[in-house]
Amino acid sequence: MKSENRTQPRRSCVRACGQANPPGCCKGSVAPWTASLQRGVWGPLHASVLATPTWRPDAQRESVLHTCCDLPRAETLMDTRTATAELGWTANPSSGWEEVSGYDENLNTIRTYQVCNVFEPNQNNWLLTTFINRRGAHRIYSEMRFTVRDCSSLPNVPGSCKETFNLYYYETDSVIATKKSAFWTEAPYLKVDTIAADESFSQVDFGGRLMKVNTEVRSFGPLTRNGFYLAFQDYGACMSLLSVRVFFKKCPSVVQNFAIFPETMTGAESTSLVIARGTCIPNAEEVDVPIKLYCNGDGEWMVPIGRCTCKAGYEPENNVACKACPAGMFKANQGAGICAQCPTNSRSTAEASPICTCRNGYYRAESDPPEAACTTPSTVPIMHQVSATMRSITLSWPQPEQPNGIILDYEIRYYEKVSRICTPEISSTVGSRPATDHNEYNSSMARSQTNTARIDGLRPGMVYVVQVRARTVAGYGKYSGKMCFQTLTDDDYKSELREQLPLIAGSAAAGVVFIVSLVAISIVCSRKRAYSKEAVYSDKLQHYSTGRGSPGMKIYIDPFTYEDPNEAVREFAKEIDVSFVKIEEVIGAGEFGEVYKGRLKLPSKREIYVAIKTLKAGYSEKQRRDFLSEASIMGQFDHPNIIRLEGVVTKSRPVMIITEFMENGALDSFLRQNDGQFTVIQLVGMLRGIAAGMKYLAEMNYVHRDLAARNILVNSNLVCKVSDFGLSRYLQDDTSDPTYTSSLGGKIPVRWTAPEAIAYRKFTSASDVWSYGIVMWEVMSFGERPYWDMSNQDVINAIEQDYRLPPPMDCPAALHQLMLDCWQKDRNTRPRFTEIVNTLDKMIRNPASLKTVATITAVPSQPLLDRSIPDFTAFTSVEDWLNAIKMSQYRDNFLTAGFTSLQLVAQMTSEGITSVIHPTRKWIQDNPDRKAHRHTALFLFHWQGTPPPCSTR
Repeated sequence: MKSENRTQPRRSCVRACGQANPPGCCKGSVAPWTASLQRGVWGPLHASVLATPTWRPDAQRESVLHTCCDLPRAETLMDTRTATAELGWTANPSSGWEEVSGYDENLNTIRTYQVCNVFEPNQNNWLLTTFINRRGAHRIYSEMRFTVRDCSSLPNVPGSCKETFNLYYYETDSVIATKKSAFWTEAPYLKVDTIAADESFSQVDFGGRLMKVNTEVRSFGPLTRNGFYLAFQDYGACMSLLSVRVFFKKCPSVVQNFAIFPETMTGAESTSLVIARGTCIPNAEEVDVPIKLYCNGDGEWMVPIGRCTCKAGYEPENNVACKACPAGMFKANQGAGICAQCPTNSRSTAEASPICTCRNGYYRAESDPPEAACTTPSTVPIMHQVSATMRSITLSWPQPEQPNGIILDYEIRYYEKVSRICTPEISSTVGSRPATDHNEYNSSMARSQTNTARIDGLRPGMVYVVQVRARTVAGYGKYSGKMCFQTLTDDDYKSELREQLPLIAGSAAAGVVFIVSLVAISIVCSRKRAYSKEAVYSDKLQHYSTGRGSPGMKIYIDPFTYEDPNEAVREFAKEIDVSFVKIEEVIGAGEFGEVYKGRLKLPSKREIYVAIKTLKAGYSEKQRRDFLSEASIMGQFDHPNIIRLEGVVTKSRPVMIITEFMENGALDSFLRQNDGQFTVIQLVGMLRGIAAGMKYLAEMNYVHRDLAARNILVNSNLVCKVSDFGLSRYLQDDTSDPTYTSSLGGKIPVRWTAPEAIAYRKFTSASDVWSYGIVMWEVMSFGERPYWDMSNQDVINAIEQDYRLPPPMDCPAALHQLMLDCWQKDRNTRPRFTEIVNTLDKMIRNPASLKTVATITAVPSQPLLDRSIPDFTAFTSVEDWLNAIKMSQYRDNFLTAGFTSLQLVAQMTSEGITSVIHPTRKWIQDNPDRKAHRHTALFLFHWQGTPPPCSTR
């Protein structure tokens, strides 16, 4: 059962409508009053109200209750305010509740129930509604508007007068109660709550006609039958039940991330998250992971997963539609981009074009992006002579500025010039433009795959005219301009050879000098190598001796190193005036006192929800110091995956530590409540957040010592944050909590603690990595207890003999391997948190790596006789042995499979055990809550006796 805050409808109204008093939300409603009472106690009020059904303006203002009208996220199942005839509810006894007519603030007739047997003791008056169909809702809300007479204002009233009443409900599949056949004792009513009035009225109120109406909302569930009844029990109050509205909440149909999400009912609990699958809007398509939203208990959408985006050829319109690109525009890719004008020399003639086609005579290469302009093949601008001999010329040229695609090859056209004269002149490096020549019609052709070509077979001392053009998939471009190049004569060639001879000799001498230098350098380097290795080792040693933090990085300071611990509190935690804090409800209990949900309103800042830890009365100075030490620790941290400290209250009582409020509470219980509701990627995302927080702590040289899923808090956006930095539990010898076992004078959470920390109290960041591996196992198993029902001593024995936890059901092999890496016996071989974060990031970027599911490999395939065989001497039969290991439910399985003696059982393999425990697929289907997987692992644990068989390394 859950009690709803009275101001919640108003907040929902503001959120739903988007403003303080929007259309469709009430600005305020005057509390109605109806009475048609016959008893003298109520008579004056009845007369005044019915005679003058108009309230004074000041009284009207005082009785305004700001609520929403009909919230869009609520569907009404019953509302007595809309009744036009008798409600027809059943009252027992007949002298109790009475149905009467009255008026609301708008002078509309309404039907109400009243009771006022305050002068008669031992009242037990029941009022039963008609059958209410739940319409598939799992959690129901009841809004009750009522008035109650102040007992102290009644003269001579006995002590049995009450100012409260009880609300019950009864589930059923059909109508089973009528006026003639009601039930009051046979039916198992379930109590929702005792309803108390915030305000009551007295005789003094009658003259002013001020109606003090109370509005209370309660919820109950989960419901599984077709419908239910509500029952109201009065045991001595003088009250009137003005109206009852029964409704349930749902998330409205919404378009988000270009996907349509259907109207979705909330879950059975106020903290439930119901998955709604989305469908892409027209002309949009899904990207990333499958799209979905979560509907929370308040009827609000949250945690969007995946998204749709507009297809190619369509652009987003107001973030709710995908509009086709008009003719003359295009959009090449899916996504949030908008349509663009077609590039130069291209066009689109139809709507929704992903690409514009080139106009006639223009081309775009296949490798060019769709936004590239269409062009004609361009020409080579100019050619250069690289070298020349008597029989050849080597030429090069730059690529065309707009090649119109990838150049496949070049075509070179050349011919011998008759006059040997180019206009304006012949150059040996840059060709000149010649006049027209008759030999042009007898041109030769050559091809080159690059922008360099050698033309052979030429005559000495002759001038040649050359042109080149490029070829792409669009075809040939135009020829370049004509250029003249000349081969060498015999005299030119001999002269050039004489000029190059000294250069050749000098190059040979330089080569000899270079080789000698290399030999000398290698000898020197080999002698220094030994010294360099020692120097590197020394540098590394110096680096690690100065700590892992880089210059400027904050390093954690232990508050217990302060001579005055209060100084650490003043330095790292902000003092908050208690007047800024409002405590609302208890949400838990800690080692030092209760934990509350509340609100914090600092000057010039918006009001926020917070969690408030309090120090119980009668504390010692040591307890106060230990309590505030957690604030001194938290105040040093600033990371999105570390719980944030808002401040402390130390100047008043009780002493408080105020932190941010995490709506979904502890991770272990949250996962158990939502077993199987999250995808592997979501779980890996949670693990990544925890690892990032621990990486931050490790870089600050802080060792947590108690990393476990119970100490990870989850907010409404599924962000996981590391919490619980109190060290006092290690300083006390209290073993009442089985999670913590005394060891060497302190308390150790055995199932989460590294072996070196258990044996020698050696806590390091590496021991936190071991604990993180256990947290990974908890997350992937949706909150199962590590090592199940094994004793702490059995866990210690198993770890010492290198046994490890098997993979949870449907756990990816890559994740279980990372767990095993965290559980390396040698702490120096465990990964650092930086490496863990990087590994998880790679998994998130490559979801395919998570598709391979790990399997239980607790024992090898060969017969168990080859391993340590269980000692069967204490048992006389298979049944005795199964009883001893608490697996008697599998007796028939063993007998059916033919394992009737302990000798046969001793030779079973792991595959045989698995087939005996759940031999058919139907067995697994009948046990969807991980029972099949868990029983297999537990059986394998018990099979080997001591040590318990987890996964071995």
